[in-house]
Amino acid sequence: MQRIKVLFVITKLELGGAQKQLLNLIAGLDETRFELFLFTAKEGLLVSEAEALQGLRIKKSKYLKRALSPFNDIAAFLEIRRFIKRNGIDLVHTHSSKAGILGRWAAWSAGVKNIVHTVHGWSFHDCQPWLAKRIFIALERITAGFTAKLIVVCQRDKACGLKNRIAGEEKYSFITYAIKHEDFCLDRKKAREDLGFSAQDSIVGMISCFKPQKSPGDFIRVASLARDTAPNIKFILVGDGVLRGKIEKLIDKFDLKDRVILTGWRRDIPQLLSVFDVLILTSLWEGLPVVILEAMAASLALVATNTGGVEEIIKDTETGFLVARRDIAAISKKLGLLLKDKVLRERIGGAARDFVAANFYSRDMVLKHSALYSGLIRREAYYAN
Repeated sequence: MQRIKVLFVITKLELGGAQKQLLNLIAGLDETRFELFLFTAKEGLLVSEAEALQGLRIKKSKYLKRALSPFNDIAAFLEIRRFIKRNGIDLVHTHSSKAGILGRWAAWSAGVKNIVHTVHGWSFHDCQPWLAKRIFIALERITAGFTAKLIVVCQRDKACGLKNRIAGEEKYSFITYAIKHEDFCLDRKKAREDLGFSAQDSIVGMISCFKPQKSPGDFIRVASLARDTAPNIKFILVGDGVLRGKIEKLIDKFDLKDRVILTGWRRDIPQLLSVFDVLILTSLWEGLPVVILEAMAASLALVATNTGGVEEIIKDTETGFLVARRDIAAISKKLGLLLKDKVLRERIGGAARDFVAANFYSRDMVLKHSALYSGLIRREAYYAN
């Protein structure tokens, strides 16, 4: 049987949840059934990991960028279109908002019938200006018209798509994320020793890109309120991005230089999670944050803003704490409860680990994608005959 040629398009292979999940999917697909291609930006922290995947052919574009740019966007569109036609691609699967629009339009214009998009959170959200939100909704509706399937990773995104009339019920497929559970079974004591922390230190962490969506400044504000919640308390912010300058100014403003550690981007996320006592996420909007699944797999107690699909994986008071967006006082209060009560932390962390182990595993995620791709190709062949 001839292999199905699948092209994945993602804006940039940065150290994010959508990117890690895509590489996890590519690594798991059967090479005897699928010939795999990837179109992405030239630079990205995970490019080397993609290059290490056996059998994957990668096209790195200098034009595909996150920021809006008429020249670069048109150039990227044409480049994707040429790549599709040159390689005889059978199915295009796009990820991330920018690539999701450009990649699907390029695939449609190149004559591809099987176009799939994964919604890692919609391109529109409640924190946008009204006009911008309406424009993105209109773009998503038009583009969904020639998209064969929209994969949602949480039910909240499906409900949001239906509410905004992006597409009808029949176009949605639910395939959630997956976690490599064995990566998060590290020795907590050894991890602390390796990174220079003692058993007496109380470590509160957040892992995110420094961008408005994640609202990392709220993490610093929580640190300011909770600085005396526990002895030897330290706040670790893992990541980087456009808001770094503002973060550094907030640290100075609240006199937190001796309390807050900025690590920059790190690859040793499982080890870092093993060091934390509590993980915080201060996002203003989300799809399904992978870092929460990773923290749960590491048996961590969590405090997260209730946005997107977060409430589908955190059951308040049982597998973590949910708070309203921007409610710094509530985050600080829940954090204080967890830091003062080790039994509570361990109970919540254990329940979180059990929930993730029962619901998020790689083999299931890969098999569902494989079945979706094969089904679309069979349908195309049936109608062609």
